[in-house]
Amino acid sequence: MLLAEGELEPRMLLHHPASGVAQCATGAGISTGGSTLRTRACHGLVPSGVVVQQAQALVATPVTVLFPSGISRSVQNVVGIRCEAGGGEKVGFFGRLGRVIKEKAKGDIDRLFNGFSKTRENLSVVDELLTYWNLSDSETVLDELEEALLVADFGPRTALKIVDELRNDILAGKLKSGPEIKKALKTNILNLLTRKVTSNELQLGTSRPAVIMIVGVNGGGKTTTIGKLAHRFKKVEDTKVLMAAGDTFRAAASEQLEVWAERTGSDIVLGEGEKKRPAAVLAQATKRAVQENYDILLADTSGRLHTNYNLMEELRNCKKAVTKVLPGAPQEVLMVLDGTTGLNMLPQARQFNEVAGVTGFIVTKLDGTSRGGCVVSVVDELAIPVKFIGIGEKLDDLQAFDPEAFVNALFP
Repeated sequence: MLLAEGELEPRMLLHHPASGVAQCATGAGISTGGSTLRTRACHGLVPSGVVVQQAQALVATPVTVLFPSGISRSVQNVVGIRCEAGGGEKVGFFGRLGRVIKEKAKGDIDRLFNGFSKTRENLSVVDELLTYWNLSDSETVLDELEEALLVADFGPRTALKIVDELRNDILAGKLKSGPEIKKALKTNILNLLTRKVTSNELQLGTSRPAVIMIVGVNGGGKTTTIGKLAHRFKKVEDTKVLMAAGDTFRAAASEQLEVWAERTGSDIVLGEGEKKRPAAVLAQATKRAVQENYDILLADTSGRLHTNYNLMEELRNCKKAVTKVLPGAPQEVLMVLDGTTGLNMLPQARQFNEVAGVTGFIVTKLDGTSRGGCVVSVVDELAIPVKFIGIGEKLDDLQAFDPEAFVNALFP
């Protein structure tokens, strides 16, 4: 039954199919079979443009809706709907999960700031250039600014875009001082990070389990990233996380993932037999996630070079195996990129996206490199959002990516 204890969320509505009316009120109670449950915070009637997230008929189940005014209505064949208003605020389990991750990111600004210290050193020349800026020297300053962006691995195309926009605004008389140029610089970079992507948050749908498939080349840190993701997900009370040891090529991969499963209180599915096939392991894990009502399935895959056709085709088969068991899955295909490789990650990302349909990036090891500008380039070039960034070795050093906080960390 949809209206089970623990499933009631803000904006839970009851819809009567016969009348077509959806109603909801603050403190409304829902009575099923004699026991009354109460919503925490319903807000008024359904706003126009509401986006339905989930609906399920309670066939032949009498349901009474109790409003604060004392009015009650008993109806048959009610449909429970989780929805979100036009503003896009998610509700339900995955909404709570997203909020916890987002709140954690906002609370870790200092860690983020420290994590980009090497890249920020490369960009410190920007403040020096703009402190003594004057209109007559604008071309020289802009050339040096472009060079600073290139050193930080923003990439030629991205750096040129940023500087050209500044040049146009200066010539149009919109920017007349160093502080104004710096503010415009930050705005331009923020636009490149957000203009082509809809959201940097995980898109896990509304039904459980949500499958997150982790892909990437060798040495990027996929297995460690899965452990850190599990740690973050487990911060939401009673979250059931299952891991799938789909990396069957690297000898120590399964053992390493087992350690992470034990460390985070997650369960794990391991391949059986000597010749374990990755697709079979992921299919088995997906079946278990469905049958045992897991919230999240984190599927590891073998690291592979993007130039190896056979291995890339195998990755395609892994994704198909998951989808065959659970249509619509995986909800996310996250590619782990090694931040220390800088712009070399671009061809890798393009090829993986072609084969696996990458939905987001996790850029790791950014604390150990001065090439943090590659984050901007990969989003600008591929129009795929960065979902997480790794800025240290600790469990909490995998941060949900906040574009504005990222720009402020580079240009304080």
